Amino acid sequence: MNAADRLHGLHGEEPRDENSRPGRVCLAELRETPLSVDEVTAAVSVPGVGGVVTFTGVVRDHDGGRDVTALEYSAHPSAPAVLREVAQEIAAHEGVVAVAATHRVGDLRVGDLAVVLAVGTGHRGEAFTAGREFIDTLKARVPIWKHQIFTDGDDEWVGTP
Repeated sequence: MNAADRLHGLHGEEPRDENSRPGRVCLAELRETPLSVDEVTAAVSVPGVGGVVTFTGVVRDHDGGRDVTALEYSAHPSAPAVLREVAQEIAAHEGVVAVAATHRVGDLRVGDLAVVLAVGTGHRGEAFTAGREFIDTLKARVPIWKHQIFTDGDDEWVGTP
């Protein structure tokens, strides 16, 4: 999306006054390629935004006291639509101007970005509140599952139904 598209939204909507109507979803995608904090932050850098909160989930080298070497994220075919739905719900919160999120699927290594999201609001307090709700709701509802590989050769699925 180019700068003009960001200024006018995904469907030609004009930038909003922070209290007049729901914000917009500027980006909501699952990807097999590396994620970019700069891309997600830029997506919510639109008129009316005075505060941006980002969250970046990084593959760590341990979980539950065990050393992790890698992991794989798998997603249900409905995951992109559910991610967009969650983003739309967050965008509808009072004061939210724009939201964006990307989540990685496929094979990841320690240090890779697994999820990046950003919320742009009129003021910082709203951004922190909406950002926390965004990541918590995404993790609870978007059908993405993590397959962890441990250094001892064991493995574990996390978040499966």
